[in-house]
Amino acid sequence: MVESNDKNEKVPLPSVAIDGTRIRNIRETKKLTQLYVANVVGVTTDTISRWENNRYPSIKRDNAQKLADALEVPLEEVLRQESSEPEEEPQLPPPVSKGARIAVFAVVAAALAGLLLFFLLRQPPLPPSASRWVPRFAAPGEVFPVQIKVARQATAPFGFILREKLPAGARLVNSLPPASSTDTELKWLVPNGGTPVTLSFTLQVPAGFNPGKDAALKGEIVIHNIGSSNRTEAVGGNGSIHIGSYHWADSNGDGRIDDDEIMPAYYICEEMKGLGLDWKTIEAIWSGKGYRWDAKRGYTVMK
Repeated sequence: MVESNDKNEKVPLPSVAIDGTRIRNIRETKKLTQLYVANVVGVTTDTISRWENNRYPSIKRDNAQKLADALEVPLEEVLRQESSEPEEEPQLPPPVSKGARIAVFAVVAAALAGLLLFFLLRQPPLPPSASRWVPRFAAPGEVFPVQIKVARQATAPFGFILREKLPAGARLVNSLPPASSTDTELKWLVPNGGTPVTLSFTLQVPAGFNPGKDAALKGEIVIHNIGSSNRTEAVGGNGSIHIGSYHWADSNGDGRIDDDEIMPAYYICEEMKGLGLDWKTIEAIWSGKGYRWDAKRGYTVMK
């Protein structure tokens, strides 16, 4: 408060609006602490903090001058800058008609549908639930292996029926797990579960099968998810075996079983032990210099 000429009447000290954000920026730029500024102005650091956080939008003019002196700037630098031009009222957009809203909605919906279709088409196709492995070659009348692996996960368990059509004239030698079989088809029923399943079986095409031709396998899996309808998928993987004067373990058909071929053959024979595969002949061919095959004598190992 300051006294007027009439000693009995007092008038309030003038106040000014300060800009707390600008004050803090000036202080930090000049690397001054709140404690230093508070000591110069004659207030507490808590007061300086409140000024900088705009807790007190206006203060006494003499305190504002002391604050400016402490910050080594003119008084105007710490005052809030008022806009001299009146703010214009925002112009509201004209109301949109119902027909225009429907048209905009239709355009947006079409764009979203197009984007969805684009990303769906870009996604790689899902791998088949069941995939078949067969050797590239087999000889007429000789036993060869086939495996079908069904991918299942604990997070998405399912049961299934697997049907596998045999090549014309082919005979089932054995299977694991046991299959229901006819002359033309094998079938397995596997209950609900969340672990992968491997179905192994051995086949034999007729001894009179025309060498140089291919034998074909074709199958489908019917997947049953509890609480939902069944779905049918084709079995993926390879389904063609070239029949000729080759051993099934000779994957490149060069008339011998080398080091790159013996290990895969070993693993197959171990997984399918008891299903009619002749491991001793495979090992003998690998130990020798190669083999020959003919319809009368079968495989002859070259020493």
